[in-house]
Amino acid sequence: MTLAMPLSPAAGTTAFDRFPVESLMAITHRPPAVFTHGRGSWLWDSEGHAYLDLVQGWAVNTLGHAAPEIAAALSSQAGRLLQAGPGFYNDRAVELAQRLASLSGLQRVFITNSGAEANEGAIKLARKFGQVHRGGAFEIIGFENAFHGRTLATMSASGKPGFDTLFAPQVPGFPKARLNDIASVQALIGPRTVAVMLEPIQGEAGVIEASAAFLQQLRALCDAHGLLLILDEIQTGVGRTGDLWGHVASGVTPDVMTLGKGLGGGVPIGALLAREKVCCFAPGDQGGTYNGNALVCAVALVVLDAVTAPGFLDGVRARGQQLRAGLDTITQRIGCAPVDGRGLLLASDLPQPDQAPRLVATLRERARIAPAQPGLLVNPVRPQRLRWMPALNITANEVDLALAMLGETLEA
Repeated sequence: MTLAMPLSPAAGTTAFDRFPVESLMAITHRPPAVFTHGRGSWLWDSEGHAYLDLVQGWAVNTLGHAAPEIAAALSSQAGRLLQAGPGFYNDRAVELAQRLASLSGLQRVFITNSGAEANEGAIKLARKFGQVHRGGAFEIIGFENAFHGRTLATMSASGKPGFDTLFAPQVPGFPKARLNDIASVQALIGPRTVAVMLEPIQGEAGVIEASAAFLQQLRALCDAHGLLLILDEIQTGVGRTGDLWGHVASGVTPDVMTLGKGLGGGVPIGALLAREKVCCFAPGDQGGTYNGNALVCAVALVVLDAVTAPGFLDGVRARGQQLRAGLDTITQRIGCAPVDGRGLLLASDLPQPDQAPRLVATLRERARIAPAQPGLLVNPVRPQRLRWMPALNITANEVDLALAMLGETLEA
């Protein structure tokens, strides 16, 4: 297959100067490329190399890079109103809250700056609910290998290995059960329990899905014990799984749901949604200087317009099936298990331990070794596992191109 790529928006210009990066605090290992511009499923670095991006800011860029509708919303809203302040209403926040409530069936919305902040708000809301309605109950049952964010409370709620000692001591009150094991949840319920919190698909764990039957059992268990069911849809929400919300396939409705990542299509925003009966914050309990600012709410509205447009989720499902089928063909050829996940949140295995980081580096460096060909960006979510989370409007040709690059590189 001929590996073709679109022209860079900056094609014909001189190469960008390399940027000094020493002033950035070192928090992770980053490759040497400095990205300067993008379009749709494509990124270009400061030297003009092109990359087909199937990471998309870690499932953030719902409509790809530099989506025209997002750029237009930012430009238009910037000339109207940026931030009236958290002590006042603004029209965009009101409209976004109404839209999310209508689409989710959850009556109340608190708009945040990030998914982690939304999860922090969910924890606070559950604990306040426990104070008001359950005699001070505060424990929230979480799950091994879960990931809920990087604040101290959300790290404590997470079950990611190592998070329990990284910034010790942890925030107490987060016992851990095992995903898809209802007995392990039942064993942790006690008089201090107020809620159960989980991701419909554990993304950072390697795209491990909570089964529909398990979610249904959790809903019944929470109802029987008067507990809140909190679903962290930061990665699975806003169309990522082929449904608007990741829990739709199970037929379960949560009491509390959190959003982030794809809601803003690249701008920082999150949301905490809850049933009316759960909402017990008093004035002063919750807030945030930038929460619900008009600029990011205007963007979230156009993202929701796009994702809920007729045929859009059909396209997500079609591209997800195409990517899954291609990956399954490759994994079968190399002797690995079938692909996991739903929609455009997928994971595939590799035959060798610790192969994923090396393969990802090779795929990325294609662009630097042979500039006439693009590189491919994919996430090594585990040492032997790749995570695929492209823009939801990725084209069929771009999916074929990514599969061809993966296949050629593995064969080489």
